[in-house]
Amino acid sequence: MPVPSASPCQLLRHVLDDNLDAALDAGLMDYMPQPADARLDPRHPDLPQLLEQAQQHLRAAWAARERHQARTARLARRAAEREARRAPPPAANSKPALPSAAAAILARAKAKARSE
Repeated sequence: MPVPSASPCQLLRHVLDDNLDAALDAGLMDYMPQPADARLDPRHPDLPQLLEQAQQHLRAAWAARERHQARTARLARRAAEREARRAPPPAANSKPALPSAAAAILARAKAKARSE
């Protein structure tokens, strides 16, 4: 779990450099805006908003990835179920047994054919 050891200015620098991995490692998702943060960097009075936007974008991306993974798993499961329904039943090594009534009729017919 990342330890929030970076200052908001360091987090912003990572975000502006598009180094989101470093920002995450430095504790970006744990960042909570403070009233004084807007004055930490005179060049970026919107520092709290920028960091919150980065957090929102990451959360949205992670949610989209989860939805995509769930959809992929759901489609794979449906395809497997569809294939299982289409597949013929496993073939037995021997001929299927006739019902007893049919076997008796066949035996009588064979016996009659031999006697004639």
